[in-house]
Amino acid sequence: MAIPSVLRRRTFVAGTAAALALPWVRAQGTWPTKSVRFLVPFAPGGTSEIVARSVAAELTKQLGQTVYVENKPGGAGVVAMQEAAHAAPDGHTIILGHVGTLAVNPYMLANQPYDVNKDFIPVTLLAKVPNVFVIHPDVPARNFREFVAHVKANPGKLSYGSAGNASAGHLAMEYLKLVTGMYITHIPYRGTGPQLTDLLAGRTQASSAGMPALGAHIRSGKLRAIAVGTHQRIPALPDVPTVQEMGYKDFETSQWYGILAPAGTPPEVVKRLQEESFKALRSSAVTERFATDNAVGGGGPPQEFAQFIAREQKIWSDIVKRAQIKAD
Repeated sequence: MAIPSVLRRRTFVAGTAAALALPWVRAQGTWPTKSVRFLVPFAPGGTSEIVARSVAAELTKQLGQTVYVENKPGGAGVVAMQEAAHAAPDGHTIILGHVGTLAVNPYMLANQPYDVNKDFIPVTLLAKVPNVFVIHPDVPARNFREFVAHVKANPGKLSYGSAGNASAGHLAMEYLKLVTGMYITHIPYRGTGPQLTDLLAGRTQASSAGMPALGAHIRSGKLRAIAVGTHQRIPALPDVPTVQEMGYKDFETSQWYGILAPAGTPPEVVKRLQEESFKALRSSAVTERFATDNAVGGGGPPQEFAQFIAREQKIWSDIVKRAQIKAD
């Protein structure tokens, strides 16, 4: 029996649509099909880049496609975040989110060209890194208490550098200023590397960053560690007290980093990326590097990371308000 022409046309259209959809289905199932771009919203030389490159190197081995890190500083992380938000949601562009871009900028910046809670999908927490407070050896202070006293005796005469507005170091120092009552001027740079150059030269007097960026300079005596922001002392600096030990109850600040994907990225791609990241974080290369830097690896599921971000937003929205943290 002959098939009516209308039915033949409908069958052809349906078959064509299915055929056209197959590459997209296959792309989801075989992700990644090309190199993965891993955006980092800060300049090279800081903890963010070290964490991203350590994980990216292992993901490259595991996935069979290159995962390459691209540093894109500017605008307190807004430049890179905006680009990631507008990228194709296919898992081939991801971004390193951190405390500043996810938990502080929404409350510090009046207008952002994206919504961190709607335009991105949390994939997994990669690492938490202790904040270390350091000063230049020329500062006439041997420890934390002497530094606070010196700053208070010279209000506005000292300055501290950070990797930029809303960077972890900026937030840690502003939080410290809030609880101690110090008045020290903030000088934002375009990354940890540039700000450390001026600190090592004595053009700024203090800073806060992670051990990956500071460790070698502390060990060489070029910088003096005076406190850590964690609840407990860290193995790399057993003689350096916590800020809490200095009498500032409940003070805690650390850097944290995780992977985000553009909203709309297929769930199966997000799941695969999280699982591969978990595997990468358990590799000997990453665990050894993290141990050296006193970093604590993550790797949990997306929902766990989303809940973590929500808690951090609650904490930092209050600190931003109380400390009147501004985008300098």
